[in-house]
Amino acid sequence: MVLSPQERMQAAEEAVRQLRESLAGVGVLFPSLDVERVSAAGTYGLPLVDLGRCNLDTALRLAAVLHERAAGS
Repeated sequence: MVLSPQERMQAAEEAVRQLRESLAGVGVLFPSLDVERVSAAGTYGLPLVDLGRCNLDTALRLAAVLHERAAGS
């Protein structure tokens, strides 16, 4: 199945929305989380999700959440 450029962008935006919600649910915020626009302009595959830059506090929070999750599995 080949997606149109609009469908590709909608799929990427939905993935970003879900990721943002999931991260927020565990107290992690990536302010620059977004669709990587250059990859969205291409015609091969789906656009990339850019996690963006984060400060030290955000990186440590994410590490703590991942560590807790791994320990609880």
